[in-house]
Amino acid sequence: MKNTVTSAVSNSQTAAPVKTVPASVAMLKVLEAWGIQHMYGYPGGSFNSTMNALDIEKERMQYIQIRHEQVGALAAAAEAKLTGKVAVTFGSAGPGATNLLTGLYDAREDHAPVLALIGQVPSTNMNYNYFQEFDENPIFADVASYARLVMTPESLPYVVDKAIREAYKNKGVSVVVIPNDFGYVPIPDDLYSSVSPTDHKERPLPQPNDLEVDAVLEMIKAAKRPIIHVGRGIRDNGKKLVELSQKLQVPIAITGLAKGLIPDDYEGNLGTLNRAASKAADEIFAVSDLVIAIGADFPFANLIYRTHPFKFVQVDVDESQFGRHHYLDLGVWSDAGAFVDMMLARSEAVAPTAFFKAAVADQKNWRAYLDHMTNRETEPLEFEQVYREINKIAEDDAVFSIDVGDNIINSFRYLNLTPKNKWVISALFASMGSGVPGALAGQLAYPDRQVFHIAGDGAFSMVMQDLITERKYKLPIINIITSNGSLNFIKSEQDDIPMNHSGIFIDDQDFAMISRGMGVEAVTVRKSSELPTAFAKALEVTKAGRPFLIDAKITDKRGIPVEELTLKHENGEWIEGISSSYNANNTLDHLTDVHEFFKAYDGANLKSLPEIFAEYNVKP
Repeated sequence: MKNTVTSAVSNSQTAAPVKTVPASVAMLKVLEAWGIQHMYGYPGGSFNSTMNALDIEKERMQYIQIRHEQVGALAAAAEAKLTGKVAVTFGSAGPGATNLLTGLYDAREDHAPVLALIGQVPSTNMNYNYFQEFDENPIFADVASYARLVMTPESLPYVVDKAIREAYKNKGVSVVVIPNDFGYVPIPDDLYSSVSPTDHKERPLPQPNDLEVDAVLEMIKAAKRPIIHVGRGIRDNGKKLVELSQKLQVPIAITGLAKGLIPDDYEGNLGTLNRAASKAADEIFAVSDLVIAIGADFPFANLIYRTHPFKFVQVDVDESQFGRHHYLDLGVWSDAGAFVDMMLARSEAVAPTAFFKAAVADQKNWRAYLDHMTNRETEPLEFEQVYREINKIAEDDAVFSIDVGDNIINSFRYLNLTPKNKWVISALFASMGSGVPGALAGQLAYPDRQVFHIAGDGAFSMVMQDLITERKYKLPIINIITSNGSLNFIKSEQDDIPMNHSGIFIDDQDFAMISRGMGVEAVTVRKSSELPTAFAKALEVTKAGRPFLIDAKITDKRGIPVEELTLKHENGEWIEGISSSYNANNTLDHLTDVHEFFKAYDGANLKSLPEIFAEYNVKP
C-alpha cells in the first residue's frame, strides 16, 4: 500500500502541466481553422480581451479597423455575398453593438453568412446597471438565426464554432455576446474547431421529375406570350437557359441580382423589371400570359406580378417560397440548373415565333436608345457618360460595389457585367452607405482584382469617413461619386406623388477636397470631355496601389421612367399609355402621348410595343 501511494505521488509531480491559452485566443484559432483571415470592427472597453487576442494572433488574423461599426457590418455582409464564405464583424457593448444592426439586417435579407461578435461588460458587473451594460440578446433576436450569450470562458470557442456552423446552415446571421473578462481567462489549448473535410461537400439539391417538366412544357405550348423570369438561383447555368430560351422561343426577364448571369448581349435577354428596368422587359412582361419564375426572389412581385392575370410556374430550391410571389399554378421544387437541363432534354425545338421576334426587336430598340444616351457628349455632365468610361477601363474580372439610389437603376441599364465579374449591392434591405463597405470587402477578398465603388452623394455622405480605411490598408479602389445635390431616387418617387418635393435636396460638397484631406487622391469632373483624363488618372494611381476618387458633378435629371408605361388590351388591340400617377406633382411637362414621353427623355427613336407587335404581326 505504501509503495502504491508513493508511486502515485511521484507521477503527479512529474506530469507535464496543461498548456493553456486565453479563451479569446482559443476563439480566434477557431475562426482561423474556418479559413477566416480578417475581421471588421472598432474597439471598445468591453471588447478589450478580444482586442488583446487580435494582437497576439496578428500574424494569422488581420484586424481591419473601420471608422464606424455600421461600415464593419456592411463590409462583412458584402464579403459574405461576394465569396459565399462566413465573414466576421464586431462591436463593443452598447452603441457599438447597436451600430451593427443595419449591416446585420442587410446580411439577413440577402442570405449572407455573417458572424457578429458583441462585447459585454465583465460578468462580475452584469446586472448592476454598469456603464454601457444592457441585455443585448433581445436586440439581436430578430436579425440573428443563432444568438448566444457566452456563459463560461471554457465555452467561448465552442459557442463561436457552433455560431459559424449555424451561419452557414441558415445562410444568415449568428451573434455571440462575450463578457469581457472571459476572454482573458486561461483555458486548455485544445482543438475547439469542428472543421472537417465534409464541410466542402456540395449540398444535395432537389431535382425535378418528368411529370413536372412535361407539365411546364405543355403550359408553354398552350401559351401565346410566355416569359421566363430568372433570378440569381440560376447561378452558373445562364448559357443553358439561353439555349432553352432559343429552343422554346421564350424571352427572358431577369431580377437585378441575376445581372451578368445571363449575357447582356443575348438578344432574348430583355433585362430587369419594375423601376430599375428595361423598357422591353416591363412591356413584354405586361402582356405575358405565362410567367415561369426560376430561382427568383423578387421583392417587387406584389407590384409587378399583380398587374394582370397570367399562369404562373415557380421553380425554387426552397419550397417554402411557393406562392410567395403570385397565386401558384405549378410549383417545381428543384435546383434551377437541373430544371433547365431536364427541360432541354425533354423538349423539342419550336419554330421561330412572331412574339419572340417582337420581344427581341423591342430589346434591340431599347439597347439602341441606351447606346445613344451613352455616346453623347454633354456639358453639364450627365450620368450615362460616367458609365461609358467605367466600361472602357473595367477589367474582365473587375469587382463592383454599387450603393443604393439612382446608381442601381443606371448600373442595371448601363454597366457591363458578365459571370467573370463580382458585384455587390444591398439588395433587399437597400441600405444607403453600403458602397464603401462593399468596396473594402471586395478588395480584401480579391486583392488581385480591380475594384470599383459607385455611389451617389447622399449615400456616400453616410460613410465617407471610411475612405481613410482604404488609404490605411492601401486598397487601390476606384471611387466614383455621382454628385447632384439631390436624393434623386426619392426625388423621382416624389415626382409621381401629388406633393411638393420635400427633404430631398442636399447641399453640395467638394468630395475631391474631402478625399484629399483624408490622403486619397481625387479629381472633380463637370463635363463629359473631362472624363477620359480623370479615368486615366484613376488607373494610374490605383495600379500604383493607392485608392482614387472621382467626384462626378452630374445633373439631377430623371432617367426615363419606363415603369410609368401602361399596356391594356381593348377592342382586339394593345394600347400603350402613361400612368395617371406620372408627374403627379406637376414639376415635369404634362405628357399623355407615349411618343412625346419618349422624346422628353431624348428617345425620339423609341418605339411603342403596339408598333413593334404590328410590325411582327403579333395578335392579342
